[in-house]
Amino acid sequence: MPRPFTPKVVTASDLLEGDVIYLTAEDGWTRQLTEAELIQDEAHAQLRLLFAESQPNSVVGAYLAEVKPGPRGPEPTHFREAFRATGPSNYAHGKQAGA
Repeated sequence: MPRPFTPKVVTASDLLEGDVIYLTAEDGWTRQLTEAELIQDEAHAQLRLLFAESQPNSVVGAYLAEVKPGPRGPEPTHFREAFRATGPSNYAHGKQAGA
């Protein structure tokens, strides 16, 4: 029996800056997980991933990341995605500079 589909977001790395980015419902990219499009349908998730992969001049390594709905938007369900959402742990710049 196949596993039931769980909510996802499309994530990748910005080709020029290397930052973790997330696909929005408006076909843009954001560095904030809470602003990412929360995808609740498997077919729609595959279409959104194909859309992301069609932008090789902007993004690299696009994939679907499992998330859960939260009060402010999608929230990570796995340590890897929680770590990626906060940025590098050994530098006081980027996402961590504003924290």
